[in-house]
Amino acid sequence: MEYFRHVLLVLFSLVVFINGDPLVPALCIFGDSVMDAGNNNHLNTLLRANFLPYGRDFITHKPTGRFCNGKLAADYTAELLGFETYPPPYLSTANDTLLLTGANFASAGSGYADQTARLYKAISLPRQVKHYRKWQKSVVSIVGNERANAMFSRGIHILSAGSSDFLQNYYINPALRKLYKPSKIADYLLKSYHTFIESLYGLGVRRIGVTTLPPVGCLPAAITLFGSGHNECIHRINRDAVMFNNKLNATSQDLVASHPDLKVVVFDVYHPLLGLITKPSDNGFFESRRGCCGTGIVETSLLCNSRSTGTCSNATGYVFWDGFHPSEAANQILAQSLLEQGLGLIS
Repeated sequence: MEYFRHVLLVLFSLVVFINGDPLVPALCIFGDSVMDAGNNNHLNTLLRANFLPYGRDFITHKPTGRFCNGKLAADYTAELLGFETYPPPYLSTANDTLLLTGANFASAGSGYADQTARLYKAISLPRQVKHYRKWQKSVVSIVGNERANAMFSRGIHILSAGSSDFLQNYYINPALRKLYKPSKIADYLLKSYHTFIESLYGLGVRRIGVTTLPPVGCLPAAITLFGSGHNECIHRINRDAVMFNNKLNATSQDLVASHPDLKVVVFDVYHPLLGLITKPSDNGFFESRRGCCGTGIVETSLLCNSRSTGTCSNATGYVFWDGFHPSEAANQILAQSLLEQGLGLIS
């Protein structure tokens, strides 16, 4: 099966090379800081990444609002699909023609729960859908209904959410932890996921990819904050992530069963990232406990700045850029895995 997938990937790449056209007509991104390409730059929130050293290894060597030293997995995905540009942040794009191949609606600090987005003054998923609806209207006004509807139905839509709900909301809130077990929180979050998919389906979307939770208990900040001094992955948090991912798969299957013309691919991020963390040297890395920025054990956003003491000079050997987010080098590997898993959305 893996060999077959790699062959298909090569064939798709050849199609892009020969025809010069992307494999799909549009790529739209939703979710949280793993996907945010700069929308939070336009919000009154502390969760921004529009300053160095964020973006230092990006093409322009300038910060863009991406929570990374360089490209996001979404950027690499766009390249692999044959796009010449990355989906632009919806809030930063005044020229509608730049949105004709898709847009990025993600917002750092957002999640499945509206409460999570409110905590960090981020753009909630329902609000991201509203922005998407406005994007659709812009596309229709430029290319007409027929071509636009083909873009909406054949374009790929990717969602990454959930980590903020658990790590930056549930686990840090004693009242929530006392009232609700992780399984109940997962059920609550997945109701939001179900609503999100149904909303996009009602807008003509037919090809959706959603990422699982990563091994949240292995993120440098999670180990620092919740590891009780132990310098290793927190198994109970990872078990919660696996539980959520199983429920995510089941909910996605139910959605597809209800809508036979809907394609939903659940991208397994958990195991590819866990592999980079537990066996870094097998993948060309030497550090998977600490991020490159600052001490690497907790910093993100404002705590990761140009004055952060200890920031590494070369992030290519680091799995993580800061305490929460993968490095550009890790994102490249993860994007390759995502494309291989998502071939069903392309064909």
